[in-house]
Amino acid sequence: MEQRLTDEERLTIKTGAFGAVFLVSNADPGVLGVIRESIAASGALADASGAIKEALTTGPLPRLPRDSQLEIESVVLPALREAVLILREKSPPDVEAYRSVVLAAADRVARAHDGVAPAEAAAIDQIRVALAEPA
Repeated sequence: MEQRLTDEERLTIKTGAFGAVFLVSNADPGVLGVIRESIAASGALADASGAIKEALTTGPLPRLPRDSQLEIESVVLPALREAVLILREKSPPDVEAYRSVVLAAADRVARAHDGVAPAEAAAIDQIRVALAEPA
């Protein structure tokens, strides 16, 4: 049985998803790339459905740090881990869908501009680990 997500839980899910995209985009920054990347990511995030779509399309935008990649990681990676736990508890069928949507968006961002740079691949690996089932 699915339980409704609280505003805070929706924001955590959104922070993880949007943050993952920002983490990859910021890993190999370039002005033109950022525009292409945000368009690519929005397409992947638009593919979400159910509780995930609701979380991504309602409420305020997450506040993400902009100073350093480390700071971004310190907010985004825990949000991704927490989002998986929230979904596992409240909407188990959406756990795999969330992983897929976030990884697809991160991958699209990385490929949107001249292929996947090593820094982008490393960021995607961090995202994949954060989304993995905790032991």
